[in-house]
Amino acid sequence: MTEATERFFESLPARAPAILCGLADGALQIDLSTGQQTEQWMVRMQPGTVRISRERGPADAIWSCDAALFDRLITGEAQGIAAVLRNESTFSGNVVLFLAFRRFFPDPPGTRDPREVARKAAGRPA
Repeated sequence: MTEATERFFESLPARAPAILCGLADGALQIDLSTGQQTEQWMVRMQPGTVRISRERGPADAIWSCDAALFDRLITGEAQGIAAVLRNESTFSGNVVLFLAFRRFFPDPPGTRDPREVARKAAGRPA
């Protein structure tokens, strides 16, 4: 596991109030694999809060992903839904948890909010 992955998971509780305001309520187990080795992260989500642990336990959903792909996800170089649709990662369980969790990933580099672009084009402040 990379230092970037550690920092990403450590940042989640502070970012949760701004990101988790909806229906996400449950435990998402994330399995990150490197060769024959797999590391688990348990992400317990409730509206506005996240608790992170490395313990195994009952989960409402399980997402399995290659550690290298996860590193690309946390930098915005890859997209979670696209990875699942291309079978680069697998998901089972409560899909709402996956959809909520993916909001923690950054936008791709160079992405701009279309509303901001329209404001600038119209000469209004952003």
